[in-house]
Amino acid sequence: MAELTGGGGLKALEELRAAKQIAGFGMGVNEVPVCVEVMDHARLDVILLAGRYTLLEQAPLDDLFPRCAAAGMSIVVGGPYNSGILAVGTRIGAPLFYDYEPAPADVIEKVRRIEAVCDRHAVPLAAAALQFPLGHSLVASVIPGLDSPERVAQTVLLYRQKIPAALWQDLRDKDLIRPDAPIPD
Repeated sequence: MAELTGGGGLKALEELRAAKQIAGFGMGVNEVPVCVEVMDHARLDVILLAGRYTLLEQAPLDDLFPRCAAAGMSIVVGGPYNSGILAVGTRIGAPLFYDYEPAPADVIEKVRRIEAVCDRHAVPLAAAALQFPLGHSLVASVIPGLDSPERVAQTVLLYRQKIPAALWQDLRDKDLIRPDAPIPD
């Protein structure tokens, strides 16, 4: 970080942008505090934020997203499935992962509760997880991990899945997503 903030890396990128040698620049990380720190030193155009704005986590709404909105920045959400648990759910009979590690019991329980809401509305959990971040106006795109042509086709279907507004409201009513989290139309 010191090389970027104090060593001139960010300044050099800002100079390249000002000279129109690059159209913009950003960073890709999975921790909100790092984003905030870099924003204290440079005006970014985009942040690729992995696994931090999902059905399981909405903390960026507190500090990061308001700062991004004020700066005219965009967010690309990576890892909308939180290391896989929101892609496969809790019923697969295999180890469950969250944030690159075995999922803790409280996360597994929350996913079970989200799964139950999705089941009541006949919506695949993965579809809700993929579409949720897109409800926020700052989110320009979502990047799920795709490792095969079959996975690409499956993801397109999840993206096109109709999700009733009642599902999002049920998630809010059960305190499974924050009441201030924007939801997809």
